[in-house]
Amino acid sequence: MRRHVSVAIFALLVVMPLIAQTPKGWRVRADRSTSASDPDAAGAIKFMATGTAFHAVNPQAAVFWNPANAIAGNYSLKGTFTLLKPSDQTNYYGLVFGGSELEGAGQNYVYFVVAQDGTWLIKRRSGASTSDVAKAANAAVKKPDATGKSTNALEVRVQADKIEYVVNGVTVHTTPKAGPTAKTDGNYGMRVNHQLEVHVDGFGASKL
Repeated sequence: MRRHVSVAIFALLVVMPLIAQTPKGWRVRADRSTSASDPDAAGAIKFMATGTAFHAVNPQAAVFWNPANAIAGNYSLKGTFTLLKPSDQTNYYGLVFGGSELEGAGQNYVYFVVAQDGTWLIKRRSGASTSDVAKAANAAVKKPDATGKSTNALEVRVQADKIEYVVNGVTVHTTPKAGPTAKTDGNYGMRVNHQLEVHVDGFGASKL
């Protein structure tokens, strides 16, 4: 019995620090790499609140959201992302919106993300499948400086008939509220791909 109690206490001590990394109410869903040429790094995902900001350390890609954070109709979703540790591959980070069933097999959302190579990307996730909506390089996307850091303020403006995608105050793309970007009501959050460390300030959504 004493051995079983010791094992249980050890397990609790191992698990508790991992749980403590996630802010209250938030969920983390890992998205593990299946690419031999772009594998995940070792270690556990860490997602922490630092005042009103968030800090993510991602050996594996992940989506972060709070089920209480949902919005519908016309709205603006914002977040300022500071890349602290770029990777040796092109990996993206940014905003998730229009989310549903994020913890289940039927996960569904749109994401608007940027990468250290100066490109932005809009994708639709539906279950286990993803599809590119649009992607391009744009001078508005800041690349890492000599210290390896870059800061990009991202915004999604959902309107009655269109969605605008904004980087550092510049509208880099617009899609109609149709096809892969028709569904915009639902949960919102953040996505950070693997091998990245990112700090997020000013994250939130508001009605337009």
